[in-house]
Amino acid sequence: MSAPTRVLIANRGEISLRIIRACHDEGLEAVAVYSDADRKAAHVRAADHAVALGGNTPAESYLVVDKILAAAKASGATLVHPGYGFLSERAPFAEAVTKAGLVWVGPPADAIRAMGDKVEARNRMIAAKVPVVPGGELSGNKKQDAELVARVGFPMLVKAAAGGGGRGMRVVREAKDLEGALAAAGSEAQKAFGDARVYLERYVERGRHVEIQLLADAKRAVHVGERECSVQRRHQKLVEEAPSVAVTPEIRRAMGAAAVAAAEAVQYRGAGTVEFLLAQDGSFYFLEMNTRIQVEHPVTEMVYGVDLVREQLRIALGHPMRLPDRELHPRGWAIECRITSEDPGNGFLPGNGAIRYLRLPGGPGIRWDGGYEEGDEVTLFYDSLLGKLIAWGGTREEALVRLRRALDELIVVGVPTSLPFHRRLLADREFIRGEIDTQFAERRTDLLRPVADAETLRLAAVVAALAENEVRSARKPAVAEDTSAHGAWIRAGRADALR
Repeated sequence: MSAPTRVLIANRGEISLRIIRACHDEGLEAVAVYSDADRKAAHVRAADHAVALGGNTPAESYLVVDKILAAAKASGATLVHPGYGFLSERAPFAEAVTKAGLVWVGPPADAIRAMGDKVEARNRMIAAKVPVVPGGELSGNKKQDAELVARVGFPMLVKAAAGGGGRGMRVVREAKDLEGALAAAGSEAQKAFGDARVYLERYVERGRHVEIQLLADAKRAVHVGERECSVQRRHQKLVEEAPSVAVTPEIRRAMGAAAVAAAEAVQYRGAGTVEFLLAQDGSFYFLEMNTRIQVEHPVTEMVYGVDLVREQLRIALGHPMRLPDRELHPRGWAIECRITSEDPGNGFLPGNGAIRYLRLPGGPGIRWDGGYEEGDEVTLFYDSLLGKLIAWGGTREEALVRLRRALDELIVVGVPTSLPFHRRLLADREFIRGEIDTQFAERRTDLLRPVADAETLRLAAVVAALAENEVRSARKPAVAEDTSAHGAWIRAGRADALR
C-alpha cells in the first residue's frame, strides 16, 4: 500500500484547523507546524503530525521559509498549503516550495507577483478591460504629478503598491494634506511590506466593498458569486455576507465576468478573490486581487454549497474542480462575524490570556470556525481572530435572526472579545436594512461604546458560575487514571501532539 499523501499547513489558528478538516475530508493527512507559543494549540492537537518551528514571534517561526521547507521534508509532506496571511501571498515562497519538489496549493508565483504589486495589477486590469478606479503612480515629475492629482481629484486615497490589509492607506480630502499622507503611507508601507511605493486612487464616497470568489483549474475559471464586506474599521473587515443586498443578477453577472477576465489575464489557478468597489449608481471598479483563500470564504460555501478548500487541494493535485459548467445562483443568505480578542469599547485594543470558559452556539444554520478551545492561551504574538461565527438562512432576515441568537449563545471568558460590537450591529436598523458602506463603522461610533451595564452583569454572572464550578470540581474525589490499552493510546496521542 502506498504512503498517504500529506499536506503541510504553513499556518496556525482557525485557518489551519479549517484546512486540516478539508484534508481529512479529501482523504489526505495533515501536518501542522507550530511555534513555541503554539505548542499546545488546537491546530496541533487536530493534525495527524506536528513539527516544531521554534521561536514565538512570526518572524521566528511561521515566516521562516527554511523552517517550513525543513518541516515538510521531515514530515514526508508533498503539498504545502499556506492558508491566508503569513507567507500566503509571497511569490518567493511559492517558488521555493516548487523548487524543493513540493506541490504548492495556490496560484503560480507569477500570478501572485503580478497581483501583489497593486500598480502592476492596475495596469494588467486596464489591458484586460476590467474597470479600475481612476488613479495612478506618482512619477516625480511635477507637471505630470499635478496632472495626475487633478485627474484623480479629491477626496483621494493614497495606497501602498505592495501588501494589503488596510496598511499603507490614507484618505486625503484637501490638497494641503497630500504631502503628509504620502509620507505617512510610504513609511507605513515600508515597515509592513518592505516597499515604500504608493499610488493615488479616487476615493468613492459611500461605496460598498463587494468581492467575487473565483476558482480556476487548468481548463477554466469560474466565479462563485459575491460577498459584501463593507462593514470595516480602518480597512479591516468586521462582518461579511453573501450575497449582497446591493447586487442585482445583472451586476453579479457583469462583476463575475470581470473577475474571470482578471484571473485569465494572469493565468490564475486555485482559489482567489477579486475585490471591487461598488458605487451607488451600480458602477464598479477593480481594487485588488487576493491570491489565496479569504478569511470570509465560509459565507460563500454556505450559500453556494461548495467546499472551497477541498477544491484548492484537488486543483493543486491536478484534478478538475467539481463545479458545474454553468452560471451558479445563490441559495439563501449567510452572514459572518469575525470574533476577535479585542475590546471594541477601547479602540479594539487586543487582549491576551487563557480562555477559562467557552460555550459555542448551535442550532440550524449555525457554523463556528474557531482556532481556540477552552483552556487555550491567547497571546499577543499573532492575529487576534478567535473564530468566525456564521449563520445561514433562507433569507437575509432569517440569517440575521439566527446570528443574533448564536451571538447571545456564544460565551467567551478570559479575554476581551468583539461580541458587544457584533450584538449591537445586528440590532442596528441601518444594518438590518442593508444601508451600509465602507465608512459605516467609522461613521457609527455609537456601536463602539464601552460594554453596557447589563452586559457587564451578564459576564460577571458567567465568571461567578465558572468560579463556583471550579470550586466544586476541586472538592470531587480524583478519578482513577484509565490504564487500559485504549487509555494508553489516548495518552500517547495527546503526548505526541504536545511535543
